[in-house]
Amino acid sequence: MARLEVNRSGEMEVFLQVVRLGGFSPAARAFRMTPSAVSKLVARLEARLGARLVKRSTRRLQLTAEGCTFYEL
Repeated sequence: MARLEVNRSGEMEVFLQVVRLGGFSPAARAFRMTPSAVSKLVARLEARLGARLVKRSTRRLQLTAEGCTFYEL
């Protein structure tokens, strides 16, 4: 997807790809975006929901309990 419409559904789509592909960098490549742009979209979604969805570290990505629930919906 060369140009992602950045709205609520776009944020959710990015989050889903982050989970499916296992990280911000692979999702960024899939959307032809930078990893920081993907991270910001997920952060915006987290802020809107009022819950942390992803535990970020330099080595790996891990879903929080809230992130697992949101992903399964």
